[in-house]
Amino acid sequence: MKLKRPDLMKQLKKPYIFGAVATKLFFFALCASFLPLQAQETVVIKGSDTLGAKLVPQLAEAYKNAGHNVNFEIAAEGSSTAFSNLIAGTTDIGMSSRQVEDKEKADATSKGIELVEKIAAYDMIAIIVNQNNPVQELTLQQVEEIFTGEVMDWSEIGGSAGEISVYTRNTASGTYKDFQKLAMNKRDYGANAQKMAGNEQIATEVGKNPNGIGYVGLAYSSAEGIVQVAVNGLLPEAKNATTYVLSRATYYYTNGEAAGEVKTFLDFCLGKEGDEMVEQVGFIPVSKSAAQATND
Repeated sequence: MKLKRPDLMKQLKKPYIFGAVATKLFFFALCASFLPLQAQETVVIKGSDTLGAKLVPQLAEAYKNAGHNVNFEIAAEGSSTAFSNLIAGTTDIGMSSRQVEDKEKADATSKGIELVEKIAAYDMIAIIVNQNNPVQELTLQQVEEIFTGEVMDWSEIGGSAGEISVYTRNTASGTYKDFQKLAMNKRDYGANAQKMAGNEQIATEVGKNPNGIGYVGLAYSSAEGIVQVAVNGLLPEAKNATTYVLSRATYYYTNGEAAGEVKTFLDFCLGKEGDEMVEQVGFIPVSKSAAQATND
């Protein structure tokens, strides 16, 4: 039997109706799948390699695993970049292995930036040599003489003959400047010093070079092929936190008091969970250092 025209039109429209409904449902489902990503906040953290290469990424991961729906952007390019990025408004948290300098503070103030400082953890700058080097102890004066280029052969300080290969951090590093202050009487590095981008690079080079010597943060001083050198009779160990001559604090900086997700994250870093991670990575928690100082 021949279909009437209206019935034919009705039949033809049905697939398009169902197709349109399916398309709309697919579109809504696709949009819904992106909603959690859109809702995620990103916390930007820039600055110190000492903090940013190991500790802060692990703190960020632990924070997310604790149920916080947040992304992190972490750039560990040296302490000086913490302040330049805070001043430029391109970071939420600045990591620094040294305190802010007067000029940096003045530059920040002139741009309306109020730098708020919190101690992240305590660190000890470890002097490291190749594991095959017989020199296992130095005086602070000998450290100064090596890194300023006055002493250039291991035989001058009781080692086997061989030219000393000195590895240091680069000029953007807070450790570079802290070491000058703590170990070198603020003198310039010797012309033979080879500048490295980070702690891990120094540890790697010293581990490969029998005549190498360098300095790294405590968390990086157990790498393969290197050993710590005692300075003035003390090794960089937690029990020596208040007496080891190359001890120092590390810092978090924000523009004004932190708020929202940034505050919640910093509270996590500086709380019980953060303390456990700090110690696990190889730094000294603020609470433990304070207790050690009280006992001393």
